[in-house]
Amino acid sequence: MYTDDGLIPISALNHFLYCERRCALVHIEQVWLENRFTAEGRIMHERVDSGKRESRGDFWFAYSLPLRSLRLGLVGKADAVEFQKEKNRRGRIIGQPFPVEYKRGRPKKENWDKVQLCAQALCLEEMMDLEVSAGALFYGKTRRRVDVVFDYNLRSETENTAHRLHRLIASLQTPPPVYTKRCDKCSFLDRCLPKLEKKRHSVRDYLKGVTRMP
Repeated sequence: MYTDDGLIPISALNHFLYCERRCALVHIEQVWLENRFTAEGRIMHERVDSGKRESRGDFWFAYSLPLRSLRLGLVGKADAVEFQKEKNRRGRIIGQPFPVEYKRGRPKKENWDKVQLCAQALCLEEMMDLEVSAGALFYGKTRRRVDVVFDYNLRSETENTAHRLHRLIASLQTPPPVYTKRCDKCSFLDRCLPKLEKKRHSVRDYLKGVTRMP
């Protein structure tokens, strides 16, 4: 169990899976750089960051709902949580939560967004003492929702990612840059300079080869 002082933002899970170096720059070195992609994402979240509540039919909706898990050491907000009104065994009206996370781009083949959403569900389960079986990701580019089932594999990946994230933050060490195609769209590209580091490695490898020549 973690204390309030040891909680890490849920969004850091996404940063960690996208790039551990970027995650360390943000959450260890406290650096934030914005580009068009991050700005579009921020604006989308600001539109739903109202904190309001509303009811429609058999559903009621909570926006910017605060979340916390002392078990996983996570804290943050859900963009939106839909609650379907149901009756429990005693006839009491309860709300079955369905978290919805908003993303600016398109659905990804990687599980970054799903892990972030699953972490929100695990927070809700801990806070409300009930099971959250599914949620959804809304993508701005396609204007469509993708339903996500919180199965055993996704839950395990989410918990494992949270533990690895805590180890990274506790180390206070920023990993070295490693260039991938994802770097080209990263707002930290000009600060991180992963291509330059790659060239340095190439030069060092070349020099090592030269010194070994007879």
